[in-house]
Amino acid sequence: MAGRFAPRPTLPHSPNGVGGAPMPVRGGEAAVPAGVPRQAGRTAGRVRALVPAGPLDLGLVLGPLRRGPGDPTFRATPDGSVWRACLTPAGPGTLRVSAHGGQVRGEAWGPGADWLLEQLPDLLGASDDPSLFAPRHRIVALARHRRPGLRLTRSGLVLESLIPSILEQKVTTDEAYRAWRLLVRKFGEPAPGPAPGRMYVMPAPRTWALIPSWEWHRAGVDDKRASTILRAVRVAARLEQTTRMDPGAARARLEVVPGVGPWTSAETVQRSHGAPDEVTVGDLHLPGIVGWALAGDRDADDSVMLSLLEPYAGQRHRAARLILLSGRVPPRRAPRMPRGDIGRL
Repeated sequence: MAGRFAPRPTLPHSPNGVGGAPMPVRGGEAAVPAGVPRQAGRTAGRVRALVPAGPLDLGLVLGPLRRGPGDPTFRATPDGSVWRACLTPAGPGTLRVSAHGGQVRGEAWGPGADWLLEQLPDLLGASDDPSLFAPRHRIVALARHRRPGLRLTRSGLVLESLIPSILEQKVTTDEAYRAWRLLVRKFGEPAPGPAPGRMYVMPAPRTWALIPSWEWHRAGVDDKRASTILRAVRVAARLEQTTRMDPGAARARLEVVPGVGPWTSAETVQRSHGAPDEVTVGDLHLPGIVGWALAGDRDADDSVMLSLLEPYAGQRHRAARLILLSGRVPPRRAPRMPRGDIGRL
């Protein structure tokens, strides 16, 4: 978790907005606010515009869905827009999200366009309530003050968060990001609509199940992680149904799949459900970061971390994210975990 939620340059956020209802989509287009530019030469997609209830930082909200700088399903462009290529229940779709003058505009293409626009408010944190969070430590309070645009995204898609989380088990993030990038580009399909170059929709469950063993090996994925993914995609429909469950029940169903443990299930529901209390346990770095920030204990383990986060019960994941965003981490005292590449064997 630590590397994936660490501070990084964020996109421009919209100013404080006034709560309002999303603009309705009619005939493929919604009323677009004055001052929101259209990009010349781009195929028009279906549009939805909404006004966030407060400050919104697209980089902070959508950043956890990005699996490395070369993620073929995610792209942040210089104009401040965020692009996502998704496999929705209605089929593949591409979503572009941009913020202008206190309003957020979503534009979508492909068979999954309507589904993506319907889910847009939850994707931007509309179902998240930051007012329930009460800082108990100065470092957490300062991080919250400096990052008012933080909301917890709810993607509504389980497999797109579960598979990369499985790839991240017991390896460096660079290795996991490389595997995700290679497999999606080789077995996924090009993102529909005018998406930036080399964007792809992740493979469907059946396609994952048919990937030959040597392709997993070339991507640097060992048999244990590959087998876990194969077991998960065989019950993909049952796993996607967990979006209608509370996060605890969803994690219990995910962990029925052999190879999916507490670390993986937490990493998944944090994104798919926007779960504010599902803190990651079993992480290599997170306990030491939380221990160092809150108690000066760089050797803290999971039990110590959970004890320190107890005052934030119900909001422990948000507290952990704010601690990571504070940038206060223990000084490095050992070499980085060595990077392996079984694809070269």
